[in-house]
Formats: sequence, C-alpha cells, structure tokens
Amino acid sequence: MIVHRFVSYYRVSTDKQGKSGLGLDAQREAVGQFLDRGTGTVIAEFVEIESGGKSDRPQLAEALAECRRSKATLIIAKLDRLARSVAFIANLMDQNVDFIACDMPEASRLLLHVMAAFAEHERRVIGERTKAALAAAKARGVRLGANGARLAKQRQSAATDYALTMESIMRAARQASARTTREIAEYLNAQCVQSRDGGRWHPASVSRVMNRLSAMHTASPAAE
Repeated sequence: MIVHRFVSYYRVSTDKQGKSGLGLDAQREAVGQFLDRGTGTVIAEFVEIESGGKSDRPQLAEALAECRRSKATLIIAKLDRLARSVAFIANLMDQNVDFIACDMPEASRLLLHVMAAFAEHERRVIGERTKAALAAAKARGVRLGANGARLAKQRQSAATDYALTMESIMRAARQASARTTREIAEYLNAQCVQSRDGGRWHPASVSRVMNRLSAMHTASPAAE
C-alpha cells in the first residue's frame, strides 16, 4: 500500500487569527477530511501570518523546500490560502513541487490559473470599492477612525451576545456525541437551528462561535 506524504501549508491574514487559531481550525479540518478519504499522512506543517496580496512568504518557502527534500506534495485547504495572484500561482507551478488544494483536488493547471485570475480580480475590486467608500465618507466629514472603532465595538458586542445564546445549544450538541466542528454543524442543521446570518451551519461558523466562547471563559473564569 502506497502512503502519500504531504506537507501542509496554512495561511491567516492577521497575527490575532494566528494566535487564536481562528481560521486555522477550519483549514486543518478541511485538510484532515481530505486525507481521510485516501491514504496519506502529513509529515510537516507550516503556518504563515501574511496577507494574500503579498508574495514574500518565508513559511511557504520552507514548506516547498521540505516538499523537495521529502519528495512530498504540498497540501492546502483552499487555493486562496496560497495567493490571489496569477503570477504567484504561475511561479509556484514552476517550482517542481506537486501541490493540491482540498477545495478542488482534481483541478488542472489551466483551471488553477483561471481560479487565481478570478481571485486576483475580486481582491482588486474589493480594494477599489473600499477606497471609494472611504473617500465618500471622508467627503461627508465622517471621522473614519472614530467611526470604525465604534462599529467594530458594536460588531464585537453583537457577536458576543450571539455566542452566549448558542452556548447551551453547543453543549447539547456535545452531549449528543457531536465532537468535531463538522459533527456539531450537522447536529445544528438537523435541529433546524439557523446560523447567525440565517443560513446553514458549517464547520467554520461553529469554530468561530466556539472560539469566542472559549475566549470569554478564559478572560472571565468565574463565568463558567
């Protein structure tokens, strides 16, 4: 039996996400679920804390070097964890290292180029819209720094309140033998519990609520 060797690469955009595990759990789960479908093992893991728009990736360079040393395949949860740049993806393909994205494992090189092109376009459009919105707000005399801080505080408060409403339901899911974030999501969907945005639950949305609850209890042990 041939056991495939993989080197996993995960990327988060901020140091806060890296320290909290927010985003990493969902990526690790996606890779784990992919490997569960076949015969493969992760021999090394690399985590990068960097924006998708930047090409300087020391951890990715280390991951690629490890792949070459071990004759392993680079595995990522989603293509956009590598980059949202066509040139970056094209350069990666020339590194003589096989890589696979769990969200499109059968993708051809042509499709990967196309997906990267769409992702790059999306990043550019979002950036342009953000700049236009900030310029319009500034023209109206809005104090962007103060307004942004106020909105961020409101969003954080709303997310905390929502997490508290879900705490007993999450506990019930675990008592029903749901252990992983995917199992908890399946339990919540089966119970017709809507997510915060009114849709279905996914492992990532479960992870966000659980991480927030964990952070709250860590900050205030008496609340347990």
